[in-house]
Amino acid sequence: MKIVHDPDVCTGHGRCYLLVPELFADDKFGHGFLSGSGVLAEEQMKAAQKAVDSCPERAISIVAD
Repeated sequence: MKIVHDPDVCTGHGRCYLLVPELFADDKFGHGFLSGSGVLAEEQMKAAQKAVDSCPERAISIVAD
């Protein structure tokens, strides 16, 4: 599985990197971005789902890789 972040949809609420810093970081404008490749290990699935659920713009999704 892979987590995907759409920067064109992101408006910078910051929930992803505040709630799931192991998968996301922030840029100088406060927009989140993936801090790694996005490929998820089994133990990261719960954190990834937390990021998906917390994004008000639905800019984050989990897809099959």
